[in-house]
Amino acid sequence: MDNKRILAILAAIGASAIYGLNHTIAKGVMPTYIEPFGFIFLRVFGAAVLFWGISWLGPKEKIATSDWPRILGCAIFGMVINMLFFFKGLSLSTPINSSVIVTLSPVMVLILASILIRERITLLKTLGIIVGLAGALVLVLFSAASTGNAPNIPMGNVLFIVNAFSYGLYLILVKPLTKKYHALTLMKWLFFIAVIINFPITIGEFTEVNWTSLPFDAIWKMAFVVAGTTFSTYLLNIYALKQLSASTISVFIYMQPLIAITYAILTGADELNMVKVVAAILVFVGVYMVTKKKTEIRA
Repeated sequence: MDNKRILAILAAIGASAIYGLNHTIAKGVMPTYIEPFGFIFLRVFGAAVLFWGISWLGPKEKIATSDWPRILGCAIFGMVINMLFFFKGLSLSTPINSSVIVTLSPVMVLILASILIRERITLLKTLGIIVGLAGALVLVLFSAASTGNAPNIPMGNVLFIVNAFSYGLYLILVKPLTKKYHALTLMKWLFFIAVIINFPITIGEFTEVNWTSLPFDAIWKMAFVVAGTTFSTYLLNIYALKQLSASTISVFIYMQPLIAITYAILTGADELNMVKVVAAILVFVGVYMVTKKKTEIRA
């Protein structure tokens, strides 16, 4: 295994570890200090500033006219739908539920790859898709309707499924672009577009935040989401995609529930029950069946 591939794997592991912590950290400030859509504006605007601020470190590249539709699609599915549905879902559901359902991303990548680039789905993979989706449905149909900080768990879980689908599509769409452009070039333009699209949807909740009275606990969590969950993870994943396939990257999402469940329980933010355990087992088995053989995503 060459050094570049090792670094790409480490980048993917790092991104998944940060995402795993994010389920509980982001949940900790919503909706007490900031509503989910307002948080998304903070995420994309903050990340855009950071990416443009360091863009001079990368090469000066011009995006080909023919690539702009794909760039737009990546921004919509990777930084608009993906983020909006995840944070809205997280405000309604729980960190453990979110970390289990987003693990469906490899299943979504396979389904989308079969539709968009006609990748063949074997019987084992078909069964894996059914089992994995069944796990998600268990959470949607059999979770408690609400808890103290999760007012509509079933609806939140449905939004997580949309989030996983959107992120899977983003991975497939962005893969070819990583072969042509530097990571900083892609990120600065993707987040610039995301700020524009998200602005009318999110600015209302963003302006409602009482910024001058935020406690330090809320400030560091918001900073973590901007600098860690958004800036660092998207940069790490783009770097990893230069060496690894989209389906390989999506497999590292397995780490998220392990880290998220451990952190959520240790901090008292969530707790395990039989429904979550059964759902997690079904999702993990389904994703294992889908990813049992290495699947290269080419687009």
